[in-house]
Amino acid sequence: MENREIKMENEVISTEDTIKSEILVIRGQQVMIDRDLAQIYGVETKRLNEQVKRNIERFPAEFCFQLSVTEKDELVANCDRFNSLKHSTSAPYAFTEHGVVMLAAVLKSETAVKASIQIVKAFVAMRHFLQTNAHVFAELKSLRQHQIESDIHQKEADKRIDELFSLMDKYKIEEKQGIFFQGQIFDAYAKFESFLSQAKSEIILIDGYVDLSVLERLSKKQNGVNVTIYTDPKTKLTAQDVQKFNAQYPALTVNHTTKMHDRFLIIDKKLVYHIGASLKDLGKKCFAFEILDSALISAILQNV
Repeated sequence: MENREIKMENEVISTEDTIKSEILVIRGQQVMIDRDLAQIYGVETKRLNEQVKRNIERFPAEFCFQLSVTEKDELVANCDRFNSLKHSTSAPYAFTEHGVVMLAAVLKSETAVKASIQIVKAFVAMRHFLQTNAHVFAELKSLRQHQIESDIHQKEADKRIDELFSLMDKYKIEEKQGIFFQGQIFDAYAKFESFLSQAKSEIILIDGYVDLSVLERLSKKQNGVNVTIYTDPKTKLTAQDVQKFNAQYPALTVNHTTKMHDRFLIIDKKLVYHIGASLKDLGKKCFAFEILDSALISAILQNV
């Protein structure tokens, strides 16, 4: 489109590019603010609004509306040219494309008529731009929403980590033994995860009743730590469960044994915990744990 200045009655009408920059989206509509229009039409803002009030029947809501206090504040915050409105007691008016044309008619000046043509062209160009790039705006909106959701999830994860560390402080890892009573499910699992966090290379779990909930806890181990489980052949754990676990948290090996009644957790073959309840049932009933002499690790593994 040709982009030039139109001079009428010693007034300079803005170029189409300038007008485009003054078209805003408010309440889901493309609009221009009364102050910008008054400057383009070569009249005072007060006179422009007076003409609107005198011909109010020609300006229904879809042609013109007054901004709310919140909308005015957003306008001031986002557009420096409206700084003078910051302390104004009255809100400006916004005009849609149809309102712009009607405004030129009630002002009854050649300048306004000529200017309204440029403004309408700018509205059409902007509408075409928005329609052509609708998919881009949709993708940006989706990315923004995804970022918001990610921030929310991150805050929730941080909160849970803080809770976990608080519980780890409550049940110090240096404790040689401890007891959990019925209902202390979260506390018991937090303690178990504190055991797992110590492992640098290997975790060995001897527990006859391992299920998916135990694997979920084992997924909290450090990267590169191998896991070996000894459990009863009748366990509900399947080969597919092991395969899916290894796809994300390698490496897990499951062996079967019927020789063990008690539960043992061995960390890096240096530390061994005797745990009074199956790990899938932690906190459901009262149970205790204790750290055994590391010299027993070899004997336990030889007899598993």
